[in-house]
Amino acid sequence: MMRFPFAVACSLTALIAVKPFSGYSQTTPNELTITRFSGPAVTPSPACLAVAPTGEVFVGVDMIGSLGKDPGKGRILKLVDKDNDGKMDQHTDFAEVDNPRGIIVMGNQVFVLHTTFSKETGKATGMALVVFEDKDGDGKADGPPQPLVEHLSNTKYIQERGTDHATNGIRMGIDGWIYIAVGDFGFHDATDRSGKKLTMLGGGIVRVRPDGTEMEVFSHGTRNVYDVAIDPYMNVFTRENTNDGGGWNVRFSHHLQSGEYGYPVLFQHFTDEIIPALADLGGGSGTGALFMAEPNWPEKYNNVPMMADWGRSMLYIHRVTPDGPTFTQKEEDFIALPQITDLDVDGSGRLYLSAWDGAGYSGSDTIGFVVRAVPNNWTYKAFPDPAKVSVDELVGMLTSASAVARLNASRELLRRNDPQGIAAALKIASDVQQPLYARVAGLYTYAQAAGKNGITALVELSKEAAIREHALRALADRKGLLADVPEQPFLEGLKDASPRVRAAAIVGLGRLGRVETATALLQTKVPASFVAPVKDKEGPHATPNAAIVLPHLAVRALVALHAVDAAVAAINGANGALALWALRYMHDEKAVNGLIAAYQQSKDVKLRKQILTTLARLYKKEGDYDASWWWGTRPDSHGPYYKAVLWAGSPVIEKFLKKEAQKADPARMELFRDLDARHRMEIAAFAPLKKTEPVATKEPKVDLEKIKSKKGQVGKSSIEDVLLAVKQIKGDAAKGKILFVNQGCVACHSLTREEKMKGPFMGQIGSIMNRERIAESILKPNASISQGFATVTVTAKGNKTYVGFITEETATKVVMRDIAGEVYTVKTADILSRKEMKTSMMPTGLANALSYEEFASLVNFLSQQKK
Repeated sequence: MMRFPFAVACSLTALIAVKPFSGYSQTTPNELTITRFSGPAVTPSPACLAVAPTGEVFVGVDMIGSLGKDPGKGRILKLVDKDNDGKMDQHTDFAEVDNPRGIIVMGNQVFVLHTTFSKETGKATGMALVVFEDKDGDGKADGPPQPLVEHLSNTKYIQERGTDHATNGIRMGIDGWIYIAVGDFGFHDATDRSGKKLTMLGGGIVRVRPDGTEMEVFSHGTRNVYDVAIDPYMNVFTRENTNDGGGWNVRFSHHLQSGEYGYPVLFQHFTDEIIPALADLGGGSGTGALFMAEPNWPEKYNNVPMMADWGRSMLYIHRVTPDGPTFTQKEEDFIALPQITDLDVDGSGRLYLSAWDGAGYSGSDTIGFVVRAVPNNWTYKAFPDPAKVSVDELVGMLTSASAVARLNASRELLRRNDPQGIAAALKIASDVQQPLYARVAGLYTYAQAAGKNGITALVELSKEAAIREHALRALADRKGLLADVPEQPFLEGLKDASPRVRAAAIVGLGRLGRVETATALLQTKVPASFVAPVKDKEGPHATPNAAIVLPHLAVRALVALHAVDAAVAAINGANGALALWALRYMHDEKAVNGLIAAYQQSKDVKLRKQILTTLARLYKKEGDYDASWWWGTRPDSHGPYYKAVLWAGSPVIEKFLKKEAQKADPARMELFRDLDARHRMEIAAFAPLKKTEPVATKEPKVDLEKIKSKKGQVGKSSIEDVLLAVKQIKGDAAKGKILFVNQGCVACHSLTREEKMKGPFMGQIGSIMNRERIAESILKPNASISQGFATVTVTAKGNKTYVGFITEETATKVVMRDIAGEVYTVKTADILSRKEMKTSMMPTGLANALSYEEFASLVNFLSQQKK
């Protein structure tokens, strides 16, 4: 759960003990009043929360934490503020669950995503999305939960490591789907209530209906997403976590259905093929997310994604601006809260936020709290219980400016399945006088209720420009109804002036599954920005590129249609660029033969090179994922595959490429060697010419034992005294740079991207930690081990044992570095056991010989590292 790129997370409980939080942080807006709602006596280690529209707060307490592995330490609490003064007055233990990671409250149902454990062995068995019910309203679940989706994470890695890169937050959109943030553990054979199974290598977003059916992948290729924010128009936003040492920072992304975001295999050398993130935000650890759309909030803080960052102890606002079919963004500090984990808002406009507050990676029963934030001029106005109001009142709520009101009214109308309410929802969707958010809410409510019978009305709505995008999305939303949905509205949508409509049309055609529409999709223009990264250079994976979105979606649609014939036929025509892009993913012998035939027919040198590149890409494919391989904090990012395997078309491709290479002059032979290296074909004929190996740069050998044995001012003082001194002494950053080398820091840490990655990257530590936390992490390295850099013990065949941290990991090997800087490569097949140790590889006492002034200089130098 909690991913932090360096080290210790200090407790700031004393700073938030007063009410209100005046003076706590300069970044807390003056327009808000923040009160302490509950403390660690009730809500220790709060990992997630959700709020009923009527104000009851459900908190997921998780004293297992992100790296713990012992069950029986988690629960869901229901908290009530009876007098509406901002403090919890009553609480009940709603249900017992381990590692709660996401909660949705909808009527008397409470959806929870959590880790499951075997009662017999005490070991984790995966993760599940379940639903509890409280029909009698006593604040406690009525018996055991109903499972909706099971095996929703990789059991192997949860057992070995814990739940930190597993499956996380859940949130419901106005379209009625539950959107699930899947961390980069991915999952194998997740099973929904209908028995449908799904496997996903790596992270992304999955969605499922509230009854646990129709599970499907929404987007793929993200790292460790903890939660999703969904706006009233079904735009989905996430804030990902920092890569553990691989050099990729927190990213803010707009997720489009069917989109591929590239982590990790396309992130470096194949960025032309992905939808990039909207921003690289530096180091941090994204956690909870919410799209705030409540009318009683100040305009400047409304209609924005709000994103929690545990690592930076900050709730951020992202100002999103439309940019074609996507957005651009600008990040702003909003509310500072120590290790914030989650947030949610009720129908009265009360925002609740949970804070981990230094509880450590394994949780704590003495630390953690929840706060309430409201605008200064806010006055409590009771939100009506949707289950107790009339259909007419629900219809009125469907047009409310409150997103909470619209969603809950929609769900209640669907639950009642009242013909009057369904007809009224369609009337709202059709009313041009209504604001767009109300029309969208009415449209999706009607589409869900009417099902097959609503297709005709949705087709009619697709003729109106203002709501066309959403009508097309609703028409293609449910795969069980697609046989009765005409393709004509989507074909017309491809020509629409709005790029958002065109995006919806493209995605819709991919979902309809009618291969005859491929010719129309192939006419999507490929922009000049579709350019592969320069050899051996990392491409732009976090630079907005609105122009790439539509062709990217068109390629995903063509692949979904498996439109091999149409793509092959288009190679030599005006739409050849898009056709070749799509063919990169079509591992079909017809595609191979078609590419070879097109190459032989063409005289165009550029096109022939593109065909060779496509064939090289098709030479191997990703191996079938069986959950026994894949994950690591530093996964192999070369691409284009993680575990590449040969397939039936490989021999034909190899024979053709070798034949063409034999015709080439020595200079052109480099093309084939480059293709081989870039795509990792490993064809012997294209092996690089042997060159004299350059002399390896020797890294400085540092005697850490000798360093820590010396006693100076720091070594003779208490940690508290040292921290107090650092507060008073600024220090000289230039001296600190020298000390970084002399004190052995260089043995395990690099400062620039150009250096070989070792242990936790220090080049951005100043943007993540303040001086006090940097100092404490040096003095107490075991307090909170940087995830991804725990000491690992590996035993291997041949009676060999290796101790160090992982610097690189592929499907076939693990590369380790020990404390002395020695590097070892161990074949995955030879590994007998692998275990993370509970102590840091960084020895305690490396700063012992320093004076206060020297230590302050080292801390000052590190605090300036903000790349």
